[in-house]
Amino acid sequence: MARILVLGAGFAGLWAALGAARKRDEIGARAADTEILVVDRNAYHNIRVRNYEVDLADVALPLKDLLDPVGVGHRVADVAAIDPAKREVTVRTGAGAEQLSYDRLVLTTGSELVRPAISGLAAHGFDVDTYEAAIKLDAHLAALGKQPPSQARTTVVVVGAGFTGIEVAAEMQAKLAHAGISSDRRIILIDPNPVVGATFGAHGRPVINEALSALGVETRLNVRVNAVDATSITLSSGEIIPTETVVWCGGMRASHLAATLPVKRDALGRLAVDHFMRAEGMADVFAAGDIAACLIDGEHPTVMSCQFARPMGRFAGHNVMADLFGEKLLPLTIDWYVTVLDLGAWGALYTTGWDREVHTTGAAAKLTKQTINQRRIYPPRNGDRAALLAAAAPTIQAAPPTRK
Repeated sequence: MARILVLGAGFAGLWAALGAARKRDEIGARAADTEILVVDRNAYHNIRVRNYEVDLADVALPLKDLLDPVGVGHRVADVAAIDPAKREVTVRTGAGAEQLSYDRLVLTTGSELVRPAISGLAAHGFDVDTYEAAIKLDAHLAALGKQPPSQARTTVVVVGAGFTGIEVAAEMQAKLAHAGISSDRRIILIDPNPVVGATFGAHGRPVINEALSALGVETRLNVRVNAVDATSITLSSGEIIPTETVVWCGGMRASHLAATLPVKRDALGRLAVDHFMRAEGMADVFAAGDIAACLIDGEHPTVMSCQFARPMGRFAGHNVMADLFGEKLLPLTIDWYVTVLDLGAWGALYTTGWDREVHTTGAAAKLTKQTINQRRIYPPRNGDRAALLAAAAPTIQAAPPTRK
């Protein structure tokens, strides 16, 4: 029996598994006994892009509800090593190490937060990179809400004024209120660049600045973090800010597993893939999502976001099964790009194109963001096999709708 091994159950991994199951059904009897096995450190699919939000009740979806109905296996384990020469993956569980062989591999282990060796950061810093980390942050804020008032208790410092950091900072007033911290709230956003959203583009930056100002978010720019402890953060400028909550949003890199493979990687540590999602330089290996980089329109590389991870996963799943059975592979090309940045109670910012022209802002853009976060990026959740397989079709969605 042939085995397709999918490493990771994030946006790319989930849809790769569903896409492979769909193509297996399409091929029919020849492929019927092909095993599709997903390995992830968690038993759930995290709607990761929502980890900054106030309500986390609906962001961890059990894999059994999504994969069991379509006959895809799943195991909870850490991926320790990949040996493409032997077509073998080493995984670790509480019971020890185990080797899993494969006929085809789909690498979708995603990205991870860059955590520099700053004094005290590992012990005292928080983040929203994973569901577990987001829950830990919320529990910390809830505990602060029960403590006596103090400046450190009501001050939150967010480090990194990129996409995630801006969303965390913009939502933090609401998160503190939810935790019972109702007054004297202070949110400070820190970045080593001279502007907020340095990679976001000049068109949208005035909108972001307007929103952060309206939300009362302070900034400290052109500075770095020297140290973090339980009650303060020290900046390279010499400023010491009393705070019990430092949220690190200091950039992303591809999964560390990419660095263990004998192929070239880009500046973010990503593997190069062609438009069929085949990893360059490795036979029988496909890759999708944040661990992979594809010149998606022939000119621009994919961005680490669910906007690209989901279709990359669908096409990788279709193509890995098609490749195994000698059927036609389908190329993925996406000729549009948008960003929708959540700006908390102020609204949102919707931009179009690679130069990020402002399309809509405020309440209208917020409706689009809510549609994306709460509906568009979710798989069918009623356990219906036909609905799950239909959703995994190798097609490209249109840009999200908006109102002006």
